[in-house]
Amino acid sequence: MNIYDMTLENLENYFLNINEKKYRASQVFSWLYEKRVKSFEEMTNLGKELLERLKKDFNIYTPIIVKEENDKDVSKYLFKLNDEEHIESVLMYHNYGISLCISSQVGCNMGCVFCESGKRKKIRNLTTSEMLLQIIAIERKINKRISHIVVMGIGEPFDNFDNLVNFIENANNPKGLNIGSRHITVSTCGIVPKIYEFSHLKYQVNLAISLHAPNNELRDKLMPINKVYPLEELIKAVKYYIEKTNRRVTFEYILLSEINDGEKEARELVKLIKGLNAYINLIPYNQGNSNNFKRTKNENIMKFYDIIKKEKINVTVRREFGSNISAACGQLRSKKEE
Repeated sequence: MNIYDMTLENLENYFLNINEKKYRASQVFSWLYEKRVKSFEEMTNLGKELLERLKKDFNIYTPIIVKEENDKDVSKYLFKLNDEEHIESVLMYHNYGISLCISSQVGCNMGCVFCESGKRKKIRNLTTSEMLLQIIAIERKINKRISHIVVMGIGEPFDNFDNLVNFIENANNPKGLNIGSRHITVSTCGIVPKIYEFSHLKYQVNLAISLHAPNNELRDKLMPINKVYPLEELIKAVKYYIEKTNRRVTFEYILLSEINDGEKEARELVKLIKGLNAYINLIPYNQGNSNNFKRTKNENIMKFYDIIKKEKINVTVRREFGSNISAACGQLRSKKEE
């Protein structure tokens, strides 16, 4: 097991079970997250016998960055994991800080037809450590602190729920990565039971819903998950989340030319979410390797935006990143495997 898979509480229990003091866990966390050591030998205040025990019970392997692509204010990283599988992360520079979009699975089983990741079926879940170490490896590379995390890369985070929760624990913990909970966003395509479960967590992280269609007929075609959890059930779960957490929800809406970007769809979208403590993030499509879908023209994006804005619903058009590199989810991994 990678030692980054352990939460502080897990590690405290581990030390108690081997008849060591509980505070050893905080010492190890300091070496891992504050001093960013790459080996157990660097943990000089633990003693030889304890270091040997840690080396026997854990590893400290970090995924390797094997490819990097750069564009204005954005970098895309392809990682090779210990089992030779590949994942990717996208780093974005904003006026409010540096954000990183990380992967949560190797591949994805959700099958959204416009998504490059959906064409590569899920091979396995990422471990907690593999999620955390995307952040740590890139921070080492750029020698800067990442301030915001989005779990919206390859994979469906709620399909890897337990590891996701441990990841949030270590990312948010002041002795871990110390990233504020409101600087962490988790995106789901709509696994309804997990939205309810997520509502009861202690973390005040942000929830984003990948919506992409305002009616069941269209969403069924674009996102197979909708056949299992249709919009009525999804919106009901979102209302529960808002009521339980008093947190605003983001609806992500990728605009696909002549598919979901018309006046009719805009008005249906208004009707669907009006009255909710939510806002809509309109996303210009970053065309994948297959080019089956096209980016909506700028004038049509603004028409769509204006319809929503006039209804006094909070709406933004996401700044475009990486149009000159493989920045859309799963593109770099897809190219590697092809």
